[in-house]
Amino acid sequence: MTNPRGSAANSAAMSAALSGAVDLSALKARADAARQQPATSTSGSPQQQAPAAGGAIIEVTEASFQAEVVDRSLQQLVIVDLWADWCGPCKQLSPVLERLASQAGGAWVLAKVDVDANPRIAQLFGAQSIPTVVAIAGGQPVDAFAGALPEPEIKKWLNALLDALKDKLPSIRDAQPGGGEEVEEPDDPRFTEAEDAFERGDYPGAEAAYQRILDVEPANELAKAALTQVRFAARAESADPSAVARADADPGDLDAQLAAADFEVAQNKIEDAFARLITTIRRTFGDDRNRVRQHLVGLFDLFDPADERVAKARRDLASALF
Repeated sequence: MTNPRGSAANSAAMSAALSGAVDLSALKARADAARQQPATSTSGSPQQQAPAAGGAIIEVTEASFQAEVVDRSLQQLVIVDLWADWCGPCKQLSPVLERLASQAGGAWVLAKVDVDANPRIAQLFGAQSIPTVVAIAGGQPVDAFAGALPEPEIKKWLNALLDALKDKLPSIRDAQPGGGEEVEEPDDPRFTEAEDAFERGDYPGAEAAYQRILDVEPANELAKAALTQVRFAARAESADPSAVARADADPGDLDAQLAAADFEVAQNKIEDAFARLITTIRRTFGDDRNRVRQHLVGLFDLFDPADERVAKARRDLASALF
């Protein structure tokens, strides 16, 4: 399963669930056993195991988890990215994390975990969906979020972690004189304007800034994706949980149906949201039908086009329209 985006509530709930509940040494025995078995080449002759990857981005397996995540986190903040090749939102999130890791000056390292190849790591964290991102410090998880958060929210999350841990982890202290801020200076000022507006909660301002980029560069995929996320974030933040009950009680209330669908998507009830709007399309006509259709298509844009839920919903939509 995948989430279109994370939320403060989801992050807080996940952090609370992880705090003190995850024993990261659970994989140590497997890692030790794997290291004790010499790797062999295709010819059957023993090979020496490659040394642990350095740099800002590392690939982690069950065998290397102890050294690359648990042990490393005693000196350096480790951000674990649980992903899979088939996961659409993962493809949106991972490049952002990789770029930020490269710009961090060693303050933290990104540990990428393919959950299909390393399912026990995902099980260890109790990940219910991907992408899931977990911060590890001092050998234990300290915070987490699920879903492809917008870049401004990720930066805010990382900055809060670095500030809280700067007196505990040497890597953060060592990176500070290097001026992580200087690395970010060359950022496109147009995106900086949009991100600053987003961080202030000025969603209209962020939307306008991204739209100005697209007016000049219609094919700018980063701006397109960010604009979609900003628009949904604005709606999701004001989503009323009671909208679901109101929509169920009055199927003819279009405003309630749209609000309920937004709330369901924010709660990762993706198929429920799609089904709700398709059912509404079946019983509406004219401008009302087109309004609901446009809203549904906008929700589709939050996900990878290859997502099976989107593909099924598109087929159902076509059936409802024709």
